[in-house]
Amino acid sequence: MKRLTAVTTRLMAGVLPALALGACSLAPKYVAPAPPVPASWPVGDAYLAQSEASLPLVSYKEVFRDPRLQALVEQALTNNRDLRVAAANIAAARAQVRVTRANQFPAVTATTSATDSETGGGFGQNGMNYTLRGGISSFELDLFGKLANATQSQRDTALATEASARTVRLGLVADLALGWATYAADRDLLNIAQATAANAAGSVRLSGARLKGGVAARTELRQAEQVLETANGDVASQKAQLAQDINAIRLLIGADFDQTLLPAGIDEVNAGLSELPAGTSTQVLLRRPDVVQAEYQLRAANADIGVARAQLFPSISLSALIGFASTSLSSLFDGASRTTTLGGDGSWSIFNAGGLSANVAVSKAQRDAALATYEKAIQTAFSETADALADQGTLAERLRAASAFTAATQDAARLTEATYRRGIASSLDNLDAQRTLYSARRTEIAVRLQQATNRVTLYRVLGGDQSTAPAQP
Repeated sequence: MKRLTAVTTRLMAGVLPALALGACSLAPKYVAPAPPVPASWPVGDAYLAQSEASLPLVSYKEVFRDPRLQALVEQALTNNRDLRVAAANIAAARAQVRVTRANQFPAVTATTSATDSETGGGFGQNGMNYTLRGGISSFELDLFGKLANATQSQRDTALATEASARTVRLGLVADLALGWATYAADRDLLNIAQATAANAAGSVRLSGARLKGGVAARTELRQAEQVLETANGDVASQKAQLAQDINAIRLLIGADFDQTLLPAGIDEVNAGLSELPAGTSTQVLLRRPDVVQAEYQLRAANADIGVARAQLFPSISLSALIGFASTSLSSLFDGASRTTTLGGDGSWSIFNAGGLSANVAVSKAQRDAALATYEKAIQTAFSETADALADQGTLAERLRAASAFTAATQDAARLTEATYRRGIASSLDNLDAQRTLYSARRTEIAVRLQQATNRVTLYRVLGGDQSTAPAQP
């Protein structure tokens, strides 16, 4: 065994220095491209940009402050199946990095056998033969960085996969917050429809009494019934919508949940959402998971060029084998039983009709496509964020106008109904006032939902949740 160890050590000492020759890389030096967007956000009445503010790197708990929503998010992060798929993809990508990197190192193998051969119709000691072989078989020297660049490409691909998982996680949190707000708005709309139906039922009773007393036409009763049945239809529709909202939230969470964690109305939702101001520098968009993913894909494509270029040069492989063969175990490791083989192979494609050069061209074209995809991701991020900021800049005025309109129509409906009961206003005036009030209240709820949606959208498009930072493979 000492002789075996000594020989193996000498063989490894001769092979391992060749690993140092792999320092050469034919991949072009990666230089991060300049973001193809303006250096600051749009300004004007629609944007309300805060020139001195910087975008904080916050977690979802700092944006969605309601503890009920936080509890649902935590449950979703544990049970959501899309996140489990993303986690499995990350694990596979990390393992693939190790698989690719293993090609940079020699693989040592060992085989053993014992055979008993029959001679002259009988068996004897001379018929036994023992062999033991081990060594390095066909280890390629990475003289031009082909294997190293392949590993780097795979590592960048794994990091892109992790960034993709961050996108899934960020989208899950945003979708759940949006579903939570949508449920609240639909609950308010149900309350409005029920209140309108109750008021319309009173108008129907009054119109019916006036018809019996001969002071109203049948058209007045029918018009009141139209308002009542419209409200009844909306009540049924909103009940179905609430059930669908709960189903959507359950799907996002990936399990059943405590429905007492749902909000009672949209005002509760907006009270629990903090504003997320935008900073002056568009560099914050480089933290968006989709932008990070595109950049790592660009880096991987850049490393692939080095792999393709290295294939234009010769490939050199080394082999080192040591073996023992004997007719008895006691003499298996004697010097006379040892056989040693050292070898090297070289290959170079002299002519392949330009296939290898074309492969380099393909890699360069793929790198150019990845660069365009990266730039498009940044431009898309800028556009989405600018749109959200424009929406945020006008929401306060829209909400003020909707609230004022609702207050005015509510007062007008109250006055019209009072004059109608005294026989001054017509039934048509009263019904029109009720319809206008119903529409105004629904519109105000829609604007309040837009306010909540805008805050969720800003959280999504800025993509700066610190708890989604990727881990290095």
